[in-house]
Amino acid sequence: MNLTITKENYIKAIYHLQQAEGNVSTNQLAASLNTKPASVTDMLKKLTNKSLLDYEPYQGVRLSKEGKKQALSIVRKHRLWEFFLVEKLQFGWDEVHEVAEELEHISSKKLVDKLDAFLGHPKFDPHGDPIPDSNGVMVSIKQFNLIDVKPGIPVELCNVGSQSAELLELLKHKGIGIGTVLQVIRKFEFDHSVEIKIKNKSTITLSQQLAQVLFVKTSLI
Repeated sequence: MNLTITKENYIKAIYHLQQAEGNVSTNQLAASLNTKPASVTDMLKKLTNKSLLDYEPYQGVRLSKEGKKQALSIVRKHRLWEFFLVEKLQFGWDEVHEVAEELEHISSKKLVDKLDAFLGHPKFDPHGDPIPDSNGVMVSIKQFNLIDVKPGIPVELCNVGSQSAELLELLKHKGIGIGTVLQVIRKFEFDHSVEIKIKNKSTITLSQQLAQVLFVKTSLI
């Protein structure tokens, strides 16, 4: 199915929003895409007519089976291109999102499959998000929010809950990236900040706002 860039952007936005919200409202989608609710309503009708959405007025929308298939294809391309840009072209992980936003609209399935094979079929992008395979299947791992981790337990950063360039630049400045092994040393009740110890480095303190967007898994180290 050939879709315009605008339609693909709507489908991807709905996919991400429904992961957290269930049914997605017109206002949520308008805020996410920085557009007017009336424009969103018109586009939702067009996508429904293409059998990409399950849409009921005033009840919100969800992707149909075909809509989810299309969304996962877009997400796959986006995350593969991010992996390529970081691993092969040495972009910083804070530089790739906007470039991948353009590259994700390339429609050639053959190119994407060859890119996947060239990269060795990576399971996660540079920010720790799972990359769907050609069938839309993603690896699932058990992860925890850093703010909920008990002191003294070694954990490994496996996902960043936001891809804002400012956040990623801050993490890079602090020497924190995907795969970083750390321990929570202390939690402060006053402002809910978290003191952590990174392996082979001195302790640093993270704000509550920062800790809440960091996700970790149990480390074997």
